[in-house]
Amino acid sequence: MRVVVLAYLEPDDSAPDVVVQQVAEALESAGHQTSVMTIQGDVEAMVSALKKPKPDLVFNLVESFGDDILGGTMGVVGVLDLLEVPYTGGGPGEIFLQEDKGLAKKLLAFENIPYPDFATFAPSAEFETGGNLRMPLFVKPLRMEASIGIDQKSLVRNTQELMERVLYIQKTFGDSALAEEFIEGREFYVGVMGNDQPKAFPPLEMDFSGMKDGSLHVMDKDAKFNESSDRFRGTQPIVPDLEPELRARLQKVSLEAYRALRVRDYGRVDLRLAETGEIFVIEVNANCYLEKGSEFAIAAKADGVDYEQLISQIAGHALERWKQRGRAQRKRKRARASLS
Repeated sequence: MRVVVLAYLEPDDSAPDVVVQQVAEALESAGHQTSVMTIQGDVEAMVSALKKPKPDLVFNLVESFGDDILGGTMGVVGVLDLLEVPYTGGGPGEIFLQEDKGLAKKLLAFENIPYPDFATFAPSAEFETGGNLRMPLFVKPLRMEASIGIDQKSLVRNTQELMERVLYIQKTFGDSALAEEFIEGREFYVGVMGNDQPKAFPPLEMDFSGMKDGSLHVMDKDAKFNESSDRFRGTQPIVPDLEPELRARLQKVSLEAYRALRVRDYGRVDLRLAETGEIFVIEVNANCYLEKGSEFAIAAKADGVDYEQLISQIAGHALERWKQRGRAQRKRKRARASLS
């Protein structure tokens, strides 16, 4: 196939994230004619580049676009839809569902999938609750990703701390705030791949044992990205030796959440295992990070899928999904023609 690896290049960056080249090399090793295309907020330039020649598939690694932090990714895939260029991951509708954490929880509720009780606080002073909240609460931006807006002050224990954190998120990020009950317990990540019959990889557990005593056991921005911090050095994802029953429950809940939020091709489900044994879905990350050392890639390797196979299989799932979509569109056209 002719595959374009599509990524956003921040104005201050000279090169895209390392994952872009890793994905491109994996696709090339699978025999695909691969090129990298970086975009910087110019829609006309993106459209022009994708038309000559039109690729068989876009491997979509775009996480933002221009100044629209909250909606840029939806706009990019919307353009790809209009160009009728197949791409990996969900479309505008699916991305909207997945990025709005409050709306995502409502879909989980409809499917009876457990999640922490929550409330949302919009900048317009609108308030919405999804249960009777009990302190402590964990407060984060409603639609931001990559742990933006999350630090050790995100855990609040009284109403005053709650409102201070809500106002901080609204003023700093221009986003609504999501407050959810903090689930004490173990943190797991389950990678899922596929569409009609998605498969869950072995669960990973985040090991917080290297953190200093009293540290908050969450993956905030420092723990994820600040390599010089104690929090980064004190955490690592591991493949735990789990009881078969617990492993099966973690995978079952993850598959249910993956389907409920209409994730396409691949994604990662973040879970908390409470001391009571209950499993709660914290987030569903569609189009999750695919770097070779990411939790998703580690989980795939634990299942016997190396990195090159993983990337190639994601591309294959996307292309097959688009072929099915094309067949369905042709059937609808014939049906309309027969009625006219």
